[in-house]
Amino acid sequence: MKKDKKEKIRKEGSYTAEDIQVLEGLDPVRKRPGMYIGSTGVDGLHHLIHEIVDNSIDEAMAGYAKNIAVSFLPNHVVRVKDDGRGIPVEKHKQTGKSTLETVMTVLHAGGKFGGGGYKVSGGLHGVGASVVNALSSYLKAEVCKDGELWVQEYRQGKPKSAIKKTGTCKESGTTIEFSPDPEIFGTGEKQEIPEFDIHRILSHLRQQAYLTRGIRIRIEDHRKSVKDKSGSDVVPSYTFYFEGGVVSYIRFLNRGQDLPYDSIFYVNKEVDMSGNKKILVEVSFQYTNDIQSKEMSFANNIHTPEGGMHLTGFRTTLTRTLNDYAKKNEYVKKDEEAFTGEDVREGITAIVSVKLPEPQFEGQTKAKLGTPDARTAVEAVVGEALGDYFDKNPDIAKVIIGKVVLAAKARKAAKAAKETVLRKGALEGFVLPGKLADCTSRDPSQSELYIVEGDSAGGSAKQGRDRMFQAILPLKGKILNVEKARLDKMLVSNEIKSLILALGAAIGDSFDISRLRYQRIILMADADSDGAHIRTLLLTLFYRYFLPLIDNGYLYIAQPPLYRIQSGKSVSYAFTDGEKESILGVIRKEKNLKESAKKEKIKKTAEKDAHEEDNSLQAEGAESGVKGIGIQRYKGLGEMNPSQLWETTMNPETRVLRQITVRDAEEADHVFDMLMGNEVGPRKKFIQTHAALVKNLDI
Repeated sequence: MKKDKKEKIRKEGSYTAEDIQVLEGLDPVRKRPGMYIGSTGVDGLHHLIHEIVDNSIDEAMAGYAKNIAVSFLPNHVVRVKDDGRGIPVEKHKQTGKSTLETVMTVLHAGGKFGGGGYKVSGGLHGVGASVVNALSSYLKAEVCKDGELWVQEYRQGKPKSAIKKTGTCKESGTTIEFSPDPEIFGTGEKQEIPEFDIHRILSHLRQQAYLTRGIRIRIEDHRKSVKDKSGSDVVPSYTFYFEGGVVSYIRFLNRGQDLPYDSIFYVNKEVDMSGNKKILVEVSFQYTNDIQSKEMSFANNIHTPEGGMHLTGFRTTLTRTLNDYAKKNEYVKKDEEAFTGEDVREGITAIVSVKLPEPQFEGQTKAKLGTPDARTAVEAVVGEALGDYFDKNPDIAKVIIGKVVLAAKARKAAKAAKETVLRKGALEGFVLPGKLADCTSRDPSQSELYIVEGDSAGGSAKQGRDRMFQAILPLKGKILNVEKARLDKMLVSNEIKSLILALGAAIGDSFDISRLRYQRIILMADADSDGAHIRTLLLTLFYRYFLPLIDNGYLYIAQPPLYRIQSGKSVSYAFTDGEKESILGVIRKEKNLKESAKKEKIKKTAEKDAHEEDNSLQAEGAESGVKGIGIQRYKGLGEMNPSQLWETTMNPETRVLRQITVRDAEEADHVFDMLMGNEVGPRKKFIQTHAALVKNLDI
């Protein structure tokens, strides 16, 4: 009675011990998977593979593994096998279970917490294998150790049975086979798992092979087969092995580039730090004749896209060493302004990799290294090696100094030009009469800017838009190709100046995203080859000078339709040739049903009339294919009246927008450089290779 009474007096909104839920084992992972793998979308799905492969890479970095095999099997099954030491299988004294089961089912259990299993490791949190297990509908772990083969299977992170010894084996190693759980990663009503993107995986594993010299990574895709020269079916396979390590990586990143010299700087040295800790520093770089720089940094093979202490150390010592060398050898006068970091990094391609115990990362995504000792180690190692490199290669040093001097002059010219543009914008209140048709809203999160090709389409867009939140900026012709021009030359372009002022966030080192006036910037160009070229030029501009807009998801491409299809009073729009045929197929089917019903009705009333009607229908259908259908092919946005442009391309309820993202910055950088850079050879080869894929080219 007393218990019932207590339950009755609990009020809605009360907060007691009974409201606290304790999740045990791997339940927290299944409850909040995004905390462990970032998301349950495509990125999180691929992250599962990275977690398992990282464990094998750790074995390779420790010197125990030489080969890693990654196999993609049907039904979303992935198998990762290495020839390392193999996960221990003996009973663990803390858990009372086998060590394998402990590693696979207990969070923060692993050999990376100072127990002597690994000196350096990419899998820092000890959650990789257990998280993958928790988020897999099925996982099987096989361990070959001391000549014995041990196996254990799991369902959603829980063991199906105890670990079993199933036989003998010759080589040591671990094999993990898993299938992602549709309950976690499935989409749609049928909870279908997206397919693994083999190209995305290849890019990541190629990078790991460069960073771990001497490791051999083989990938096999058993989901499909291809024909070899003899016509036989074979499984597509790829093997990565780079004896040159990061030097080979520099050559890969600079493929197709115009190089002022052939030599590549490289240093690999271990540094003793305080507390009996050692940091291995590996740095390589080479300058190109490009104006863009590529710097990639890694800590224990983990890519740190936001840099951190190791990258700061490299930049600092590079700037200091070049300034000292230039003054020492009288390339510049002693009273001249020193080179800045921006000057010395123009055109450089650099890899900075450190391997250290217990690294400190800023944030859960490991995007930035925060270990102060990493900066000290890199500065010491690179400073000494770079001075020696310049002394032994004075001709190369002279070429580099020449590039830096030119970059410094361009920086000063760009600064003057930028100040002129921004000063002019400030005096005019950042209003662009006759160009920018601004929106009423002053809330950036609610406002969007359409950058439109041509005055004709701009006029239709201005008339068709919703003035409350949609601004229109028409651009005349094709903007300057900024891949080939420095900032000072770029700011001469009136179209680019108009765009900078419309965005309101400045450019270059003055760029401030908090001042951005629109959080949706939409590129709207014709659906032809000229429109594609204009979009490419604009994307180059945004990628090189407004990258934070892309990183924050503010840049989009509008998708205007290619066809307007009218059948009677019904109007449909098709964005591709395939959609057009699909719509026509539906219309044909509907018309055939109506005509069949009509003919059947006529047949019942008058056989003669039915015969005449049938002949009439056949005669009309012979000319047009489908009776009463009008198809309009849009060659440009200017052919649409304002209401059509609003309905198809600007109305948030019906439009289709493609959000621009940079999932693989390395490959994106290469593509922009190839398509828009100075070197003609790679661009010509790309066009010849892909020319056959182009359909309906407007010339």
